[in-house]
Amino acid sequence: MLIAIYGKSLNNYNANPIQRLIAKLEEAGAELCVHEDFYTIIKEKIKFTSIISFFKDEKVLLKRPNFFCSIGGDGTMLKTITLVGASEVPIIGINTGRLGFLSGISIQDIEPAIDKIFAGDFDLDKRSLVRLESVNNPYLKSNFALNEITIHKNDNTTMMTIHAWVNGEFLNAYWADGLIISTPTGSTAYSLSCGGPLVMPDSANFIITPISPHNLNVRPIIISDKDVVTLKVEARNKNFLVTLDSRQEVFDADEELTILREKFEINLVRLKGNDFMSTLRQKLMWGIDKRN
Repeated sequence: MLIAIYGKSLNNYNANPIQRLIAKLEEAGAELCVHEDFYTIIKEKIKFTSIISFFKDEKVLLKRPNFFCSIGGDGTMLKTITLVGASEVPIIGINTGRLGFLSGISIQDIEPAIDKIFAGDFDLDKRSLVRLESVNNPYLKSNFALNEITIHKNDNTTMMTIHAWVNGEFLNAYWADGLIISTPTGSTAYSLSCGGPLVMPDSANFIITPISPHNLNVRPIIISDKDVVTLKVEARNKNFLVTLDSRQEVFDADEELTILREKFEINLVRLKGNDFMSTLRQKLMWGIDKRN
């Protein structure tokens, strides 16, 4: 079984969990393929007893891995998704970060989790993606996001006006600092901090959430992910920023953006019993009340 491994950092907190993960995978007989940059970071402190291979960024692996292991927090997971791309290889998220809505396996559960995964005792949590299309596309093939696509101003001065259409019908002109087009997965991310609703991962929708809107009666709206959203920006500045998850590019003010559901999905490995509602209760500390 081939396991591709990606991470961003090594520190006093995650060094032991990373070593335990590597040891457990080797014990299970896995063939390991490690991201070159991550290996450079960990090679002095993490020991490998088996022969490993390497991969780099979006270059296609010579052999399709059975699983892609993301070691870190949700930020690491978002980068991992750009590496997996349309291959839909299942992703194992080992949470060494702080919150971890996406990375569902805690460092305390590494060994039993790997045993369950190798035994096939897990579910695949399919997550939809949102895609950005434009005439001048600086994102090239990585023009998709798991959490959200965000349009926001390129300076700290005036507001911007974002004209939005849904399936060609005019929705609104948002006077705001920006606009978030979120997937259900992204409902627990930036959209939530801007007052957006929480929605279930399989809800098949988009959430349009304004950032600091000037009109207080403008509220987030949920639409079907079968809809196509078109955006045009009006601002004093000649350009604006577009963020796909954590990746950011500058667009010209006259650029028209089209946002729609991506054709492929992301598969997250989810251990049985670790459902979305239990994750909400744990991460958002719902029910932390002595009356319960």
